Amino acid sequence: MNQKATDRFGTVVRDGDKLSLRYERHLAHSPEKVWSALTESDSLRHWFPADIVGVRAAGALVQLPFWPDEAAESQAALEDAGVDTTRFDFDEVLPGEIREFDPPKVFELVWGNPQGKADVLRFELEPTADGTRLVFTTWPGEPGPMGHAGTAAGWHACLDALQSLVETGAVHEDRQDVIGLRGHYASLLAESS
Repeated sequence: MNQKATDRFGTVVRDGDKLSLRYERHLAHSPEKVWSALTESDSLRHWFPADIVGVRAAGALVQLPFWPDEAAESQAALEDAGVDTTRFDFDEVLPGEIREFDPPKVFELVWGNPQGKADVLRFELEPTADGTRLVFTTWPGEPGPMGHAGTAAGWHACLDALQSLVETGAVHEDRQDVIGLRGHYASLLAESS
Protein backbone atom coordinates (compact mmCIF):
# COMPACT_ATOMS: atom_id res chain seq x y z
CA MET A 1 0.00 0.00 0.00
CA ASN A 2 1.62 3.26 -1.07
CA GLN A 3 0.85 6.57 0.53
CA LYS A 4 1.55 9.82 -1.24
CA ALA A 5 4.34 11.76 0.47
CA THR A 6 1.98 14.62 1.28
CA ASP A 7 -0.45 12.21 2.99
CA ARG A 8 2.28 11.37 5.50
CA PHE A 9 2.54 14.91 6.88
CA GLY A 10 1.27 15.39 10.37
CA THR A 11 -1.30 17.96 11.34
CA VAL A 12 -1.03 20.55 14.09
CA VAL A 13 -3.94 20.90 16.49
CA ARG A 14 -4.21 23.65 19.07
CA ASP A 15 -6.71 23.68 21.90
CA GLY A 16 -6.03 26.90 23.77
CA ASP A 17 -2.43 26.63 24.96
CA LYS A 18 -2.33 22.88 24.37
CA LEU A 19 -0.53 21.66 21.24
CA SER A 20 -0.81 18.25 19.62
CA LEU A 21 0.69 16.73 16.51
CA ARG A 22 -1.28 14.01 14.72
CA TYR A 23 0.02 11.62 12.05
CA GLU A 24 -1.67 8.83 10.15
CA ARG A 25 -0.11 5.89 8.36
CA HIS A 26 -1.71 3.03 6.45
CA LEU A 27 0.23 -0.22 6.68
CA ALA A 28 -0.40 -3.35 4.60
CA HIS A 29 -0.05 -5.65 7.61
CA SER A 30 -2.18 -6.85 10.49
CA PRO A 31 -2.60 -4.81 13.67
CA GLU A 32 -0.74 -7.59 15.52
CA LYS A 33 2.36 -7.15 13.34
CA VAL A 34 2.23 -3.36 13.70
CA TRP A 35 1.68 -3.70 17.47
CA SER A 36 4.79 -5.83 17.76
CA ALA A 37 6.84 -3.17 15.96
CA LEU A 38 5.41 -0.49 18.30
CA THR A 39 6.09 -2.29 21.56
CA GLU A 40 8.95 -4.80 21.31
CA SER A 41 12.54 -3.71 21.89
CA ASP A 42 13.90 -5.68 18.92
CA SER A 43 11.74 -3.53 16.63
CA LEU A 44 11.87 -0.27 18.61
CA ARG A 45 15.64 -0.04 18.11
CA HIS A 46 15.05 0.46 14.37
CA TRP A 47 12.65 3.41 14.53
CA PHE A 48 12.07 4.73 18.10
CA PRO A 49 14.72 6.95 19.74
CA ALA A 50 14.78 4.96 23.00
CA ASP A 51 14.13 1.52 24.41
CA ILE A 52 11.20 0.99 26.75
CA VAL A 53 12.49 -0.92 29.76
CA GLY A 54 9.89 -2.38 32.08
CA VAL A 55 6.62 -4.23 32.10
CA ARG A 56 4.29 -3.46 29.21
CA ALA A 57 1.05 -2.82 31.12
CA ALA A 58 -1.27 0.09 31.88
CA GLY A 59 0.00 2.03 34.89
CA ALA A 60 3.54 0.61 34.66
CA LEU A 61 6.48 2.89 35.31
CA VAL A 62 9.20 2.39 32.72
CA GLN A 63 12.67 3.67 31.89
CA LEU A 64 13.51 5.17 28.50
CA PRO A 65 17.24 4.89 27.73
CA PHE A 66 18.24 6.33 24.37
CA TRP A 67 19.83 3.87 21.99
CA PRO A 68 23.60 4.69 21.98
CA ASP A 69 23.75 5.10 18.18
CA GLU A 70 20.64 7.30 18.19
CA ALA A 71 22.07 9.53 20.94
CA ALA A 72 25.32 10.00 19.00
CA GLU A 73 23.46 10.79 15.76
CA SER A 74 21.18 13.26 17.57
CA GLN A 75 24.14 15.01 19.16
CA ALA A 76 25.88 15.31 15.77
CA ALA A 77 22.70 16.60 14.08
CA LEU A 78 22.21 19.23 16.79
CA GLU A 79 25.83 20.34 16.53
CA ASP A 80 25.51 20.54 12.73
CA ALA A 81 22.50 22.83 13.27
CA GLY A 82 24.52 25.09 15.56
CA VAL A 83 22.95 23.99 18.86
CA ASP A 84 25.20 24.07 21.93
CA THR A 85 24.99 20.45 23.08
CA THR A 86 27.05 20.88 26.26
CA ARG A 87 23.82 21.41 28.24
CA PHE A 88 22.43 17.99 27.27
CA ASP A 89 23.11 14.59 28.82
CA PHE A 90 22.84 12.16 25.92
CA ASP A 91 23.27 9.21 28.29
CA GLU A 92 20.29 10.25 30.43
CA VAL A 93 17.63 7.64 31.08
CA LEU A 94 14.22 9.30 31.18
CA PRO A 95 11.33 8.06 33.29
CA GLY A 96 8.06 7.14 31.68
CA GLU A 97 4.66 5.71 32.42
CA ILE A 98 2.44 3.53 30.29
CA ARG A 99 -1.02 5.05 30.61
CA GLU A 100 -2.86 2.68 28.33
CA PHE A 101 -1.88 -0.71 26.94
CA ASP A 102 -4.63 -2.50 25.05
CA PRO A 103 -3.08 -4.91 22.50
CA PRO A 104 -3.34 -4.54 19.54
CA LYS A 105 -5.40 -1.34 19.70
CA VAL A 106 -4.02 1.43 21.92
CA PHE A 107 -0.62 2.21 23.44
CA GLU A 108 -0.20 5.49 25.35
CA LEU A 109 3.09 6.45 26.93
CA VAL A 110 4.24 9.43 29.00
CA TRP A 111 7.81 10.25 27.97
CA GLY A 112 9.68 12.08 30.71
CA ASN A 113 8.60 13.05 34.19
CA PRO A 114 4.90 12.11 34.50
CA GLN A 115 4.50 14.93 37.05
CA GLY A 116 6.26 17.51 34.89
CA LYS A 117 5.93 18.82 31.34
CA ALA A 118 6.40 15.43 29.73
CA ASP A 119 5.48 14.39 26.21
CA VAL A 120 2.48 12.10 25.80
CA LEU A 121 2.58 9.63 22.89
CA ARG A 122 -0.56 7.78 21.78
CA PHE A 123 -0.64 5.05 19.13
CA GLU A 124 -4.04 3.84 17.95
CA LEU A 125 -4.43 0.88 15.59
CA GLU A 126 -7.52 0.08 13.58
CA PRO A 127 -7.86 -2.91 11.26
CA THR A 128 -8.73 -2.08 7.65
CA ALA A 129 -9.66 -4.24 4.67
CA ASP A 130 -6.02 -4.24 3.52
CA GLY A 131 -4.03 -3.85 6.73
CA THR A 132 -3.91 -1.36 9.58
CA ARG A 133 -4.60 2.33 10.06
CA LEU A 134 -2.13 3.77 12.58
CA VAL A 135 -2.93 7.12 14.16
CA PHE A 136 -0.12 8.60 16.23
CA THR A 137 -0.81 11.67 18.35
CA THR A 138 1.71 13.40 20.56
CA TRP A 139 1.21 16.23 23.00
CA PRO A 140 4.72 17.68 23.35
CA GLY A 141 5.80 19.01 26.72
CA GLU A 142 8.70 21.44 26.69
CA PRO A 143 10.01 22.32 23.22
CA GLY A 144 13.09 20.30 22.29
CA PRO A 145 16.39 21.88 21.25
CA MET A 146 15.02 22.40 17.71
CA GLY A 147 11.65 23.61 18.98
CA HIS A 148 8.33 21.92 18.31
CA ALA A 149 9.12 21.95 14.57
CA GLY A 150 12.11 19.71 15.25
CA THR A 151 9.97 17.43 17.38
CA ALA A 152 7.32 17.23 14.63
CA ALA A 153 9.93 16.48 11.96
CA GLY A 154 11.56 13.88 14.18
CA TRP A 155 8.31 11.99 14.77
CA HIS A 156 7.52 12.17 11.05
CA ALA A 157 10.88 10.54 10.29
CA CYS A 158 10.39 7.95 13.05
CA LEU A 159 7.01 6.96 11.63
CA ASP A 160 8.50 6.71 8.14
CA ALA A 161 11.16 4.37 9.58
CA LEU A 162 8.48 2.35 11.38
CA GLN A 163 6.50 2.02 8.17
CA SER A 164 9.60 0.93 6.26
CA LEU A 165 10.43 -1.63 8.96
CA VAL A 166 6.93 -3.13 8.96
CA GLU A 167 6.52 -3.11 5.18
CA THR A 168 10.00 -4.18 4.04
CA GLY A 169 11.92 -5.38 7.08
CA ALA A 170 14.53 -2.67 6.45
CA VAL A 171 14.77 0.93 7.57
CA HIS A 172 15.70 3.88 5.40
CA GLU A 173 16.27 7.11 7.23
CA ASP A 174 17.88 10.18 5.75
CA ARG A 175 18.85 12.93 8.21
CA GLN A 176 18.58 15.46 5.38
CA ASP A 177 14.89 14.57 5.16
CA VAL A 178 14.49 15.69 8.79
CA ILE A 179 16.08 19.06 8.03
CA GLY A 180 13.63 19.66 5.17
CA LEU A 181 10.71 18.42 7.24
CA ARG A 182 11.58 20.83 10.06
CA GLY A 183 10.93 23.77 7.70
CA HIS A 184 7.57 22.30 6.67
CA TYR A 185 6.48 21.83 10.28
CA ALA A 186 7.74 25.28 11.30
CA SER A 187 5.36 26.72 8.69
CA LEU A 188 2.46 24.56 9.92
CA LEU A 189 3.08 25.57 13.52
CA ALA A 190 3.26 29.27 12.58
CA GLU A 191 -0.02 29.00 10.64
CA SER A 192 -1.76 27.36 13.59
CA SER A 193 -0.76 30.05 16.12
